[in-house]
Amino acid sequence: MANDGPVEHGYPHLETVRAAITALYRRLSYDTIQTFATSVVPADVAFCDTDDLHLGAQRVAHELVRHYRLPDARMIVSFREMRHAANVELAAGPEYFVELNDRFRTHRRDIGAALAHEVMHVYLHRLGLSFPGVRDNEILTDTATTYLGAGWLLLDAFREDGASSQKLGYLTPEEFGYVLAKRALVFGEDPSVWFTSAQAYTAYVKGMELARRDERQPPLTAAGWAGRRRYARDRRHASSGSQSGVRYAFTPDGGGRLRVSFPCPTCHQRIRVPVRGRVRARCALCRSVLECDT
Repeated sequence: MANDGPVEHGYPHLETVRAAITALYRRLSYDTIQTFATSVVPADVAFCDTDDLHLGAQRVAHELVRHYRLPDARMIVSFREMRHAANVELAAGPEYFVELNDRFRTHRRDIGAALAHEVMHVYLHRLGLSFPGVRDNEILTDTATTYLGAGWLLLDAFREDGASSQKLGYLTPEEFGYVLAKRALVFGEDPSVWFTSAQAYTAYVKGMELARRDERQPPLTAAGWAGRRRYARDRRHASSGSQSGVRYAFTPDGGGRLRVSFPCPTCHQRIRVPVRGRVRARCALCRSVLECDT
């Protein structure tokens, strides 16, 4: 939790974020991810200053348990002084003990954001899905929280001005915006209408720009002129070795014919198709249909 300290910006964890989206599709399947088409809405996690602190926190935790479809998980929420925003004890269940930073006693509007991350830890724990190392596993948790419909709360908790700053989660604001944008492109949802933070909206717009750029990378037909020109040049020199600075790669198949592999713009699993002009590819993982010019 960045509290009146410097907030990191940009995309330093982008490859791990993309790997996390792929891991979600592989572990959950396309059909299960489709059941999360509706995000948590503000009314379900609203918390006003007149609400009882502990009863209100329990109510919000229950709503997040319901959203993640963990019907037999019970969250016991408490508050204490701590360095991090929150912590959850991952045991066998069905009861899980969540501790929130004492800061949330007076910053109640962000309790939903902190709980969204911690309840996702429980969800991933039950799935048996994790990444090695604390850092990468926390990035997975932030990405899953966002992609499955509760992470807009984490981005909306980002506020920064000349005198103070606050950010929850391990992703940068722009990375949260990127994952939110990837989700929005899949489900046709506009989370920006829920933002109360102007800085959150700015980060979402930047993330959407990058997400759209994923859809315009060669060999996709939506690639721009410069990308298509470089792709054609790399294709001509494919036998001379790998290409640097691009996400596609050429390799010969068993018959000596050339094939190109590239990441799916939706789930980032690599797709391999023959180099033979116009090709329609279907991602087996997320079922996206991609128009390519190879």
